[in-house]
Amino acid sequence: MRKLEQLLRETDHKGYPAYKQLKGRYRFPAFELSIDHVQGDPFAAPSSVSLRLTGSQHGIPKEYYETKHRRVMLQDFLLRGFGRELAKYDHRAKGSGKSGALSVSRCHQEVLERSALQLDPASGLLTVRFSVGFPAAGRTTLSMELKKILMEYIPDCAAHSLRFAALSKPTLQQWIRLSDDQECIRSQLSEQGLVAFVGNGACLPRKSGIDDAPMKEGTAFFSPKEHEITLSLPEGRSITGLGIKQGITLIVGGGYHGKSTLLKALEKGVYNHIPEDGREYVITEATAMKIRSEDGRSVKKLDISPFIRNLPNNRDTTCFSTEDASGSTSQAANTVEAILSGSKTLLIDEDTCGTNFMVRDELMQRVVLQSQEPIVPFLSRMRQLYESKGVSTILVAGSSGAYFSESDCIFQMNEYIPADITEKARQAVKIDGAEAVIPPDKLTDWQDLRVPFANKKVTESRKIKTKGAGTDAVILNHESVELRFVEQVVDSEQTNLLGIMLRYLEENSFNGKKALADCINAVYRAYSAQSFQAVTPGQSIPGNLADVRIQELWAMVNRYRGLKV
Repeated sequence: MRKLEQLLRETDHKGYPAYKQLKGRYRFPAFELSIDHVQGDPFAAPSSVSLRLTGSQHGIPKEYYETKHRRVMLQDFLLRGFGRELAKYDHRAKGSGKSGALSVSRCHQEVLERSALQLDPASGLLTVRFSVGFPAAGRTTLSMELKKILMEYIPDCAAHSLRFAALSKPTLQQWIRLSDDQECIRSQLSEQGLVAFVGNGACLPRKSGIDDAPMKEGTAFFSPKEHEITLSLPEGRSITGLGIKQGITLIVGGGYHGKSTLLKALEKGVYNHIPEDGREYVITEATAMKIRSEDGRSVKKLDISPFIRNLPNNRDTTCFSTEDASGSTSQAANTVEAILSGSKTLLIDEDTCGTNFMVRDELMQRVVLQSQEPIVPFLSRMRQLYESKGVSTILVAGSSGAYFSESDCIFQMNEYIPADITEKARQAVKIDGAEAVIPPDKLTDWQDLRVPFANKKVTESRKIKTKGAGTDAVILNHESVELRFVEQVVDSEQTNLLGIMLRYLEENSFNGKKALADCINAVYRAYSAQSFQAVTPGQSIPGNLADVRIQELWAMVNRYRGLKV
């Protein structure tokens, strides 16, 4: 700390590059401060700074982070608190450009593992990574302003948000207790034969299309009595709500009655949520994948023959490629890719689907014969997907009753409350006689036989650059991998990590020797074991990464136009 003070005095009112000599680690009484990267000028991206606190310095009892779910919730809690403290001092130090800017990852409604704050469960070491705009007047250093930040503001932030003695114990215990509840519910889904659970009293509507906070006057959700299930919670407690069983579940109802709202809650239910989100007890099995059409996406040598076959000009759909997929071929690819990635539940909203991919009504089948139609509708396959591959479907529909005959359970949403109309729908099917046409061929096992080669335009470039563009895309050098229709990417820091993973795959795995599945599974196993360090070897971990599932990693690679197979 004394050395840092000396360096700050020596660099005051010098040219901005003088700040470079500050890079290094400095011991303070309550933590270690590390200046990891110094910005090139006051208008560039702020400098990267981190704090490290030992177990004795932060004093948090090990019981709060000995299991993964507790640790991730604790990290989220601490990061939000540190962010609030840091905001009090943002731009308090004056200067040009980004001088005095203080920022750290902004957490949203989902609880994600983030590189911004990590707590090592073995050693108890707590690391916080954040940004500081080093102050300057023009391009002249203002080291005394920086001294205020490093020697006063940051220590004060750490003291009020990272030390156990300063934390609100009741609030922290509430968060940890919720994480225990969420983990307990997740552990019971499979043994209860469920793909999802929605607790009674949940508030599913969101504040607006750009604000994921709960709607203040949103209607509380309650399960139909015949589908209520009670699950056990820690400490002898229990919770009651809707249990959505494995198989085929259909959600119908009038417009604006909450069909899509329920499905959106379920798709976000693969993540845990913070207290008072309204969806903290909406829990969906971890591999569930939202499927939709995606006109214009790239598909590389994929077997989509279960859904698309006999295309004009004898195009091979067992090894199908296109740079501009149609609605039906894109949705066929999305479905096959999700299953190859390990998804056991498909979440589908009719509103965002290719209509011809989903269903063909009886009149259309009489006019356009089956032999003339390349598409095998999803309706005709969803029962086979469940019976032969164990893949369940939750489908929102509002325009066609053709799905009734193939569904195990049918809910009608009425003013955001579901009612079981399964028997009513089945009686209607008997009267109308409208049943799905099932193709004579069965679903066979399909494999992903793709073997990726390195993209030399990437690997032979002077420097490989990656970044996320919000939640819409991953950018690798000059190529954009579009992800805006991969709707379970919920945070821009997830796309940052996906970009780093893609770079890692190009540099280390795509060599023409290993199958694509082996490459992806290997890197994800390493990431699961070693966290962010696994895909940033030999580098300091940036503070802007957030956890992703293997399903999103697969989704990105499959949309990567530079993939050489």
